[in-house]
Order: sequence, then structure tokens, then C-alpha cells
Amino acid sequence: MEGTVEKSTDVPLGTLESNHHGEEAEVLERSSEERVKFDDSGLSSQLQSGLDALRLENSLTDVTIHVDDKEFPCHRVVLAAASNYFRAMFCNDLKEKHEERILIKGVEAETMKILLDYTYTSKVLITKQNVQKILEAASLFQFLRMVDACANFLTEALLPDNCVGVLRLADTHSLSGLKTRVQNYIIQKFPQVAAYEEFLELPEDVLCHILQRDDLCVTEEEQVFETVMGWVRARESERLPLLPHVLQHVRLPLLDPWYFVERVEGDGLIRRCPEAFPLLQEARMYHLSGNEVISERTKPRVQEFQSEVFMIIGGCTKDEKFVSEVTCLDPLRRSRLEVAKLPITEMETESENRKWVEFACITFRNEVYISGGKETQHEAWKYNASLNKWIQIEYLNTGRWRHKMAVLGGKVYVIGGFDGIQRLNSMETYDPFHNCWTEAAPLILNVSSFAATSYNKKLYVIGGGPNGKLATDKTQCFDPSTNKWTFKSPMPTEAKCTNAVTFKDHIYVVGGAMKALYCYSPLEDSWSLVTRFSHERASCGIAACSNKLFITGGRDEKNEVIATVLCWDPELHKLTEECVLPRGVSHHGSVTLRKSYTHIRRIVPGAVSV
Repeated sequence: MEGTVEKSTDVPLGTLESNHHGEEAEVLERSSEERVKFDDSGLSSQLQSGLDALRLENSLTDVTIHVDDKEFPCHRVVLAAASNYFRAMFCNDLKEKHEERILIKGVEAETMKILLDYTYTSKVLITKQNVQKILEAASLFQFLRMVDACANFLTEALLPDNCVGVLRLADTHSLSGLKTRVQNYIIQKFPQVAAYEEFLELPEDVLCHILQRDDLCVTEEEQVFETVMGWVRARESERLPLLPHVLQHVRLPLLDPWYFVERVEGDGLIRRCPEAFPLLQEARMYHLSGNEVISERTKPRVQEFQSEVFMIIGGCTKDEKFVSEVTCLDPLRRSRLEVAKLPITEMETESENRKWVEFACITFRNEVYISGGKETQHEAWKYNASLNKWIQIEYLNTGRWRHKMAVLGGKVYVIGGFDGIQRLNSMETYDPFHNCWTEAAPLILNVSSFAATSYNKKLYVIGGGPNGKLATDKTQCFDPSTNKWTFKSPMPTEAKCTNAVTFKDHIYVVGGAMKALYCYSPLEDSWSLVTRFSHERASCGIAACSNKLFITGGRDEKNEVIATVLCWDPELHKLTEECVLPRGVSHHGSVTLRKSYTHIRRIVPGAVSV
């Protein structure tokens, strides 16, 4: 016989019977004799098998379940104990509470027999042939453990040709756990699943949920576009109005430009859908300039052979040593990519090496451009990610440092700065086709160490130093259509040694003595505080990557260099420390780039290896 025996120091039963007149407590306290507590764990299985025998003998049964032309004598108490459905039927004031015969519709007799056998024996044989019917019946009668068993069986049996049907089943019966597992399976096997016609039956909301995932298993975004267009064409009249909503989850900026022109812009359905034109315009602008992290559509997916990375370029350390390395970080995979050192930094003699500090940098058509600097005043170079090389381009017309660069309308702009004698108001633009620099409209206010970026066909120059001691709160805006600069709403505080980045519809500014991250809305011409810091971050970098803002390095109020990388999540409104660099750095560049990740080194939490 199964069971366990526990020893206890409680009073034996015989002792309790012999006590009178309230003396029981006294006997309990002083008794040291033992008694046996028997816990028979096998009784439950004996009870179950006994109840099943009674059912098969039709003994003590008090209700008959009638399904199709079959009758199943049962015990109300057993059904009510096993199923919330029957508990509600027999324990509440429903008409079936006292009826001896219950008619069940919508379930086959064979399926009902399986459920009742399970109720009395705890056993059921689930097969590919019966799992759907068992799941539907178990869900109806609220046999929750059997529902879980069927869901687990279906998860293990998922295949590209059946997973959409399983997803529908999970959705019908509100099985959120199974639904999540099937969606994850579709995401992992996307190309195989999309090849089956059943994929075309996915509802819009489920399709969009799958398409927006960063970990969607595709090696190129063209696969996603073609899948979406096939889905729309399967029920063209019904789904054409849904195309703009579904298409916003396709990362059109990441398509090959030739493919985009021929296959996307040339597609007949897209031409008939003017609501999709803003998405096409976004992709065109990205292909033209390649510098803005406009939206979630510019972020490569995890499975592609590219990553959206941010680069920490050059600068100086705590002992005023110049940094020749370029640190390239992939926040999505928490990894580092190999990148060539800054140009002319590995010469045989130290005197021939360039020291890159207080230069400017920007991304243009997925190449990094750097210009000027305290010791490289006239120089301009670009980094080609495919070749992993720095290529020299034409010298600047005006040598400068503490200036900034921006990209606007397919041109690179170099703005303001310091030439060693005075603050500059000059601006020049680079023509990559002719490899030459041309003078452009000068700033209203001569400044250096300011923040600059572009948004919606305009340039913004924010703050800066009109001289070596003062800072300004002025916001200067350049409109190339009028070739003029105007003042916009000033910053909340005067600041220099700042940097800015455009993200979605806002310009984010950080650095100087502000101890805060501010944002400017060009649409509303207004400023707001985003979050405060515990320390200053003068001459820090800021880049938008993977739908987040990364603030790198800088100098605090004690002029100590900072090694931490902060991450601001605009969606969660949360500031966290992303990682710690092996050394502090300031006066560096920070840009975003799409890069092949052939060579990756994993980041150890808390530190970045360089």
C-alpha cells in the first residue's frame, strides 16, 4: 500500500479520551508519547479507478450525457469536480441541475467519450487526427489541463504548412500562450510559411504584428515587400484599402534603390493607393541622403546581414591623448563591429600621425563624412562601410574646427566654427559628384561649439559660443528654398559644447553645462525638457539608433572625461546606462550607420572591448 508515516509528539488518542474537567490542555503540553499520522497518496488513484468502475457498471450514476445517438451514464459530482462548465450546470440554479438526461450539441460522440474517459482515468491519447476536436471540446467544457496538453501537442507538431491553421484555432479559443508560440514559429520560419497558400488567409492584425518584428527571419527586406503584395492581391478588392497600413511595416528605406524604383514605385497597386505615397517619399529621402534615422523602418532586422550601429569616432581621453579608434556598437545584438581606424593615424613616425579632435562628422548615403579639426583644419574624408576604408575628398575652402556638419537635400553642409582667430559664420556645401565645395549663405550669428541637424528640408543651428567666454540660446534656421537664415524659438538655456540629432518629429539636444536632454519641435517651434542628468556632459556625442537615443562620453563639471553610454528610450520615457567604454572620451563624433556584421565581437555586459 502506498503512503507515508509521520511521527508526531502530539498526545495519543487514548490519552485524550481519558481526560475530563478541562485537563486536556495540560495533558497535551506534558505528553511525550507518539502517534502515527498516515498520509495515503495512493488513495486518489484508487478512488478514481473505483469511480470509473462504478461508471462502467452504471452503478450510482445520476445523470446521462446524450450526444448524437450515444448515451454516457455519469456521476454529477465527478463531472462538476473536473469541469467548470459542468460545475456551473449542476451547482447553480439551471434547469439541468435536476435533469437526469442532458443533451449536448456541437460535439461528436467519439470526442465526448474521450473527454469522459479522461475525466475518470486521467488518460487520453492525443493524435494529429483528433487534436483539433479534442481541443475544441475541452475548451467548450473547460477541461483546462487537457486544453494545455492539446496546445503543447500542437506546438510540437508545428510545420510551415499547418501553422496558420493552428494560429486560427488558438485565436478562436483565446489561447494566448499557443497564439504567441505559433506567431514566434511563423517569425522564425517566415520564408517557408509564406510560400504556402494558407499564409494568404492571415488576418490583417496578425500579419502586421509579424511584419513589425525586428527578429523576422528574412535576409533581405525584398522578401517582406513581395509577401505583403501577394497577400493584398489574394483578395485585391477587399485588401487594397488596407495596403497603406500593412505597408508601413515594410522597411522600404532598406530596399535596394533600383528594386525600389522598378518594383515598388512601379507597382500598379501602389500607384492606385495615394495614402501610401508618404511611405514612398520617406524611402526616397532616405535613399537620397541616408543620414537620418527617420523611423522604425530604417532599422535593419536582426536576421539581415546588416545592422544599424552607432559609431564613436576619435576624440580625446582624460590625459588629453587623441583617440585614433572608431568604436562601432550594435545595440540590438549587443555586439561590436570591426571598423578601420581614423585616416593617417598609423604612420611610422608619431609626428606624421593626424590627431582628430574638435572635428565634425555626419552620415551621408550610408558613408561617414568627417571634416576639419584643430590639427586637420582643411581636411575632409569619408568612410565607406562596404570597403571598411577612409577615402580622402576635396579640402574645405575654409579651415575650421568646433564646427558642425549636416545633410540637407542630398548635400553635405559644413557650418560655422572657429579658425584659430575668430568665430565663423561661413557655410559651404559639398557636391559628391564633382568632389568640390561651394560657398553658401552665411549664418546670422557667428558661433562655434554649437549643435546642428536638419529636419524637413531645413537646417537648424542651436546655441553655441559667439566668443570664447559666452554661450547663446539662439536657434538659427536655414531654408534652402529662400537661401536665408531666420531665428526660431530660443533654447531654454544658453549653451555651447552641445550636439543634436533628429529623431522622428523632434530635434534632441544634449551637452554643455545643461545636465539635461532637451527637445525642440520644429512643427510647433517650441522647446521642452526630456530628462535630467546627475552630471554635466559637455562635448558628448548623441546618435539615434534602433529607435533609441545613445549619449556617449563627454566631460563633467570637474572636467573629467566620462566613459558611460546612456540610452534614452523615447517610447518608454526611460533613461538607462547602456554600457561602459574602456576609457572616457570627449570632443568626439557620434553618427549612425548601416553596416555589414561579418566580423562581430560580443559585448561583455558593463564594458565594451576595443
